[in-house]
Amino acid sequence: MTDDMPIAENAAPANKPPENADIDGAAGLPQDELHRLTDDIIAGLKTVYDPEIPADIYELGLIYKIDIDDARNVAIEMTLTAPGCPVAGEMPAWVENAIASLPGIGRVSVALTFDPPWDMSRMSDEARLALNMF
Repeated sequence: MTDDMPIAENAAPANKPPENADIDGAAGLPQDELHRLTDDIIAGLKTVYDPEIPADIYELGLIYKIDIDDARNVAIEMTLTAPGCPVAGEMPAWVENAIASLPGIGRVSVALTFDPPWDMSRMSDEARLALNMF
């Protein structure tokens, strides 16, 4: 992980995103509220696991972008480990449900992308350790 990751409004959430994750926050939200929402969203994402890999989707690097607007609506852009992933139709709903259940969150939308394609370099050190991939 890097410390020079672009975080919304120079925020420094307790859970820093893996490389390549991008978090954008609305300029109208107070910094402390944006930090809290960011931490809550990351914690929510860490409850969703790829059923074939014993690591959460956040640490796997499947989350490419998180946008939080002034109304606290959240848009997430994510990928899967492979386009033919057996849970491709289900995982976006798992992510949406995990985030929508958080206090203070408005609407949640999740979009899948395969550009750029996921590869193992996107995984955090935590995921690499869990998968014994050092």
